[in-house]
Amino acid sequence: MVRNQPALRTSSGRVWLITGAILGAICAAVLLLQLRNSVTLAVLGAVVVAVLYLGIVLVRIFLPQPPRLVVIACFFAAIPVWTIIWLIVIIAHLA
Repeated sequence: MVRNQPALRTSSGRVWLITGAILGAICAAVLLLQLRNSVTLAVLGAVVVAVLYLGIVLVRIFLPQPPRLVVIACFFAAIPVWTIIWLIVIIAHLA
């Protein structure tokens, strides 16, 4: 079952922070590469990626262990989903 994984039950969350930072940096960089197409949309997209990563950090600090890692995983998954959706918005804005 998906929820019965060690990464979602026993992890301290440090791995999620590190991989989330890497993923967030890549996604923010991809969005910021769109600055020449639309400054406002590119910056807004990168800010939302940063807020999603901040959500990972805050959940790691303030949420108790049982639901914490599942919530962190949801924030982690939201970063690339947001990036793809926002890139589609930027492309649609150009058309």
